Amino acid sequence: MKQDIILSGVGGQGIVSIASVIGLAALEENLHIKQSEVHGMSQRGGAVMSHLRVSSRPIASDLIPAGGADMILSVEPMESLRYLPYLSDKGWVITNSKPFVNIDNYPEMESVMNELTRLPHSLMADAEQLAEEAGSVRTSNMVILGVASPLLTLSAEALEKGIQKLFSSKSQDIIDMNIKAFRIGRNFTKGKGF
Repeated sequence: MKQDIILSGVGGQGIVSIASVIGLAALEENLHIKQSEVHGMSQRGGAVMSHLRVSSRPIASDLIPAGGADMILSVEPMESLRYLPYLSDKGWVITNSKPFVNIDNYPEMESVMNELTRLPHSLMADAEQLAEEAGSVRTSNMVILGVASPLLTLSAEALEKGIQKLFSSKSQDIIDMNIKAFRIGRNFTKGKGF
């Protein structure tokens, strides 16, 4: 078993939290994991990306080669397109459909969506809207993780344990809200037949 994931988004959207939950879930299932550093200006709204590799066997490198990613998991639609050269022919793009417009020359949303819908394997969800159902738009990263979860090799139970561990220093209400956001995202994808 091996799964290579490119995580992408904009600084402050919770990419590091998604990576942490996946890492904790992989450890829960006794899998190997390697992650590259998060690249970008994460505290200034800049582009952020990370390579994340999960395997049942030891992993030699933390970098995913071009054309080798099984998934691009993104919390920002334009950022998901930026890393398409890494995606394998059978790979999936899972992204938030709501843009984070932080630059003057952000492309027309219609053209971004057209590019995403042309892909053979893509799934988009309005993470902020779904996160509001969980109680806070700040949980939109956990929504996107939930949307991707049926396509991950990790179990939902291990991912939920990862969420519990990540937020263990917070209140039980915060833990519960993030798990609820994850489940809402997961149910979104399950409702599409996955």
